Amino acid sequence: MTAIILTPGQTTLAQLERIYREELPVTLDRAARPGILRAAAAIAAAAAGDAPVYGVNTGFGKLASMRIAPEDTATLQRNLILSHCCGVGDPIPRPHARLLMVLKLLSLGRGASGVRWELIELIEAMLARGVTPVVPAQGSVGASGDLAPLSHMTAVLIGEGMADYRGKVMPGAQALAAAGLAPIPLGPKEGLAFINGTQFSTAFALAGLFDGWNAAQSALVVSALSTDAIMGSTAPLQPEIHALRGHPGQIESAGFMRALLAGSEIRESHVEGDQRVQDPYCIRCQPQVTGAAMDVLRQAARTLEIEANAATDNPLVLTEAGLIVSGGNFHAEPVGFAADMIALALAEIGAIAQRRVALMVDPVLSFNLPPFLTPRPGLNSGLMIAEVTTAALMSENKHIAMPCVTDSTPTSANQEDHVSMAAHGAVRLGKLIANLNVILGVEAICAAQGIDFRAPLQTSAPLHAVVARLRLDVATLGDDRYMAPDLAAAAKLIATGTLSAAAGLTLPVL
Repeated sequence: MTAIILTPGQTTLAQLERIYREELPVTLDRAARPGILRAAAAIAAAAAGDAPVYGVNTGFGKLASMRIAPEDTATLQRNLILSHCCGVGDPIPRPHARLLMVLKLLSLGRGASGVRWELIELIEAMLARGVTPVVPAQGSVGASGDLAPLSHMTAVLIGEGMADYRGKVMPGAQALAAAGLAPIPLGPKEGLAFINGTQFSTAFALAGLFDGWNAAQSALVVSALSTDAIMGSTAPLQPEIHALRGHPGQIESAGFMRALLAGSEIRESHVEGDQRVQDPYCIRCQPQVTGAAMDVLRQAARTLEIEANAATDNPLVLTEAGLIVSGGNFHAEPVGFAADMIALALAEIGAIAQRRVALMVDPVLSFNLPPFLTPRPGLNSGLMIAEVTTAALMSENKHIAMPCVTDSTPTSANQEDHVSMAAHGAVRLGKLIANLNVILGVEAICAAQGIDFRAPLQTSAPLHAVVARLRLDVATLGDDRYMAPDLAAAAKLIATGTLSAAAGLTLPVL
């Protein structure tokens, strides 16, 4: 498998999404090597000198005033990693762990961290040979860096901690040996360079962005299907309406919905003579809501693309100025804001989707569809409780989406007195998106069932393709049956982007 070559400072979201989804090997552009070597030489010189340099020949955090003897600088870095391996909770998924490693490579590749080239090569080799550190999900407050999770990652490089190798979890040293690799003892500042950074938070925020964007695209497709199922109007999709407001996501959403509904016999059947004046907001305002959410996701995407390419450890080696300077790039506030934005946007996509589900199962509002979309109501309950499940998940997502960056708390004896909570904000996106995929999956089931009831009238060609793909995994509902597998199958079609692909809808996040 050919490795992706990444250029520090210029890596794109498209490249990172490929790495996340395909677990591809990665190498840094070798043009980054001279800058990395210059910074490493500056750190080596500082370690041999008399002047105190934070994290090189001093303690850490509240202990920064304590000087460390030259002969103890390597022990200092090893102790730092081992003492900071305090993560708890379930191990993070393998794709997230690999993305974490790639982001750390990009940060070190900016040539401001002072690590040796051998460590860059070791991370590359671990990615290529399938050695993935076991990283617990909990323990970071998002400043000063994602200390605990990044320590668990770094521990494997020095032959400690635990790692996954070919599907088996084993001690880090054993995993390296099985892959034909050897641990590397850390030199001055190298431990600090590895754990002072936002890569854990950023990896989860990026995963949330990638999977959330997929859900947003699916929401456009499924909402168009719902519009046809309830014989909704396409008049609110007129391009002039959206141009007059000017928001790009709204304009784009309305345009794609128009294209998806074009040619529908169902729509043409009630263009004239329909006594309804307006559809409920969940149909009429879909471009305004999901379009706005897409704009918010794109704002978050721009922040995360910058952060993915950033040097975020401390101190930073400014080789051109000849300085090693303590700063605060490890503070993950930008990532925390981005994660909160993603959560709010996705919760709203789910909220309006749930209202469309409720609309379709209600015979008063669905324009003559049978109650709960069953052909024999009364004897059968149909999709009654599927709708209740979407209500439960929508409510849960509202709680999950509460902002995290506002929940700072002081740590480390008040030395680190304001933190971002970006890790918590980013990790929760996985649960929120899983809930959203179920909501959208149930909407797809309901909408397809509604379309079936409109026969012999046919929906548009793109939406017919969506229904046909859904029917490969979820059969039309006749009499009541065990529903849980249907909900799981539909959610999977949303999560994998299968239904939006069936409609021919692919929108780049940037």
